[in-house]
Amino acid sequence: MARTDNEKDTAVTFTPIGVVESEFDGYASSDEMRKRPSRIVLRPEMAPGLMGLENETYILVLFNLHRATEYELQLHPGHNPANPLRGVFATRSQYRPNAIAATVAEIVSVEDNVINVTGLDAQDGSPVLDIKPFRSGFDQPGQAGQPTG
Repeated sequence: MARTDNEKDTAVTFTPIGVVESEFDGYASSDEMRKRPSRIVLRPEMAPGLMGLENETYILVLFNLHRATEYELQLHPGHNPANPLRGVFATRSQYRPNAIAATVAEIVSVEDNVINVTGLDAQDGSPVLDIKPFRSGFDQPGQAGQPTG
């Protein structure tokens, strides 16, 4: 399903805080991308927001799937017809109505306005919308009162 002009003109807008630099400028499997190092380069004025992040191990990275121009509400996971058809919200597909992704990445280092990471499955040039420290007691189901189902 192609995005319509009406969908692009919604009231919700984001200004990226930075961009991903990685060796992947086109399609690659998430598993392959997660094995390689990448960098999150924040806009210079965002650098003060990184204070204390060097003490963290993992971050949750929210980014825009900027090359995904279409979406499907039902699809075969992994683009494999052998997998049963599912709704997009029951998959991790990049072909989503709002093209927003979330991945937990491991911090290698923080230098000025750059976070060096591994485990990020974002393509080169992906706009970064937000970064949050990963907290197992907050981000994992079944921890600290979080629902398990």
